[in-house]
Amino acid sequence: MDKLTSMNVFVRVAKLESFSHAAKDLGMSKAMVTKHVMELENKLGTRLFNRTTRNLSLTEVGSSYLARCQQVLSDVDEMEEAITHLQSEPRGVLKISAPPVIGVTHIAPALAAFLKLYPELSVDLTLKSGQIDLIDEGLDIAIYLGIIEDTSLIARKLGSSPSVVCGAPSYFAKHGIPQHPEELVHHNCLVNWAVSPRDMWHFKSADGEQKVIKVAGQMQANAADPIKAAAVNGLGLIMLPEYIVGKHITQGTLQVVLADYTNPLLEIHAVYPHRKYLSAKVSVFLDFLQNWLQHKAGGAKT
Repeated sequence: MDKLTSMNVFVRVAKLESFSHAAKDLGMSKAMVTKHVMELENKLGTRLFNRTTRNLSLTEVGSSYLARCQQVLSDVDEMEEAITHLQSEPRGVLKISAPPVIGVTHIAPALAAFLKLYPELSVDLTLKSGQIDLIDEGLDIAIYLGIIEDTSLIARKLGSSPSVVCGAPSYFAKHGIPQHPEELVHHNCLVNWAVSPRDMWHFKSADGEQKVIKVAGQMQANAADPIKAAAVNGLGLIMLPEYIVGKHITQGTLQVVLADYTNPLLEIHAVYPHRKYLSAKVSVFLDFLQNWLQHKAGGAKT
């Protein structure tokens, strides 16, 4: 039998000085109340009550045990109240992982605004590319880009960003500008393999025709920055979200090609270990970040 339940039954019997009244108060049968008390007595090896046909009183041991039981049950109530408070009020440490680029350009500014609203919260932010084991690394949330291949993860879509194919003017001067997606097989395409589907670049023509091109090149990386730097220096072509390459396009160091084709949106997800009993700090931040990406972050859409 559950010891805390038995202790609660014992306390109720002691206060009401009656097995029958305690049973009625607890919604139990008198036999069940008696069983709980007898279970405690058997485990303790002593009587807790002096019983007669007319009276019920605590033994000396019973009086001492009553005080201890009341303290234990009070401590349990306080603990449960504290945990419930954590579930209802954002507080404590929020541990987040995000890919380096979006972590710097979007997540960090969002966190700065979020923490001003919730001064009892603090954040540990890890910038890391690739798949993350949330449980092993003790994370509350991980930000994922692209297709989520692990179906065991609980995911919430926060937004998306359009992608573009681009390269440096110096590269196009030497190798020409591709006019159709099929021509990419003859170009040096630099791949960010941290984002699925990696080396498969998807296109949609104005008439709705879908094209999937398997690309290859001299360089791959598990983050966007290295291949972006290589593209700016004229090594090859890249397909990256606008929020990563937008500044370079504006400055003219990168030039968009195949603009007549629609590229897939890069989906931005938050993943977390558990759907049930989601803590307040996680729930509130997910709502905040989704709103931030929709209204304040350039290039991200819901």
